[in-house]
Amino acid sequence: MSEHIVPDSEHKSISGGLVQRLPQVPRDLAQLARFDRPIGWWLLFWPCVFGVWLAGAGAQLALLGWLLMGAIAMRGAGCVYNDIVDAELDAQVARTAARPVASGRVPKKLAWGWLLALCLIGLIVLLQLRWQAQVVALGSLALVAAYPFMKRITWWPQAWLGMVFNWGLLVGWTQLRLDNWDALAAVYAGCICWVIGYDTIYALQDREDDAMVGIRSSALAMGARVQAGIAGFYATAIALWGIGIWLYRPDPLALLALLPVAGHLAWQVSTLDVDDPANPLARFRSNRWAGALMAAACFVVGNA
Repeated sequence: MSEHIVPDSEHKSISGGLVQRLPQVPRDLAQLARFDRPIGWWLLFWPCVFGVWLAGAGAQLALLGWLLMGAIAMRGAGCVYNDIVDAELDAQVARTAARPVASGRVPKKLAWGWLLALCLIGLIVLLQLRWQAQVVALGSLALVAAYPFMKRITWWPQAWLGMVFNWGLLVGWTQLRLDNWDALAAVYAGCICWVIGYDTIYALQDREDDAMVGIRSSALAMGARVQAGIAGFYATAIALWGIGIWLYRPDPLALLALLPVAGHLAWQVSTLDVDDPANPLARFRSNRWAGALMAAACFVVGNA
């Protein structure tokens, strides 16, 4: 059953191992939604946690449970939509050629049906939110729909992904409070820079294939200065997060909560090896811990 494991599948993780034990069609659908690659929904979920914990209403575990379900379902839906749109391009890139739609194992009609099913789960989660948060959540749909086309028209599709992947920050915050928009805007901008940094690391895997088939990315745009560029985006993320925290709670001690995540991002950059195919993927996946450290900082600042 390993012949259809894509190179970046986390088949040794719990979810990845379960996916590989499924029969062929359910396994293809699970891979289509990237259930074998949980890093994606972690990166979508952590900004939700940022918004909830920074809002200062305590742990809110029930709310976070719903948002986690929504992150898993909607990340899956976004991946299905992306693979439908990009099937022809994916077939030309070594890392993505084995994906279910690109390889022809899953017909597009079935993929659209799977997309609808995942969106229905997202709708269930949406209905658990108050109306202001529902409106904010629905505002992301246009960004999500446009994302697969960004790599065709801009060298910075990672910036667009940053807007999409951090929308949960706005949803989580709006569910609990409707003020301090300046602080929220700064944190959101910082999250976008964080995404540009880590998704540039991810894009390092595909630079040669992307250049051949005409896919644009920040990794190609930065060229030989990619490591310095990633460092710059990470540094800007920390600076903007610091501004957001200061606007929310003007206490120098509150800024110390950012030291662990700043140290982790510095470690990523200092140990990044752009010539080792395995290294960028490992550094990219480590952002689940960067997200956890930033979530802890938000809890301390919001609830201390």
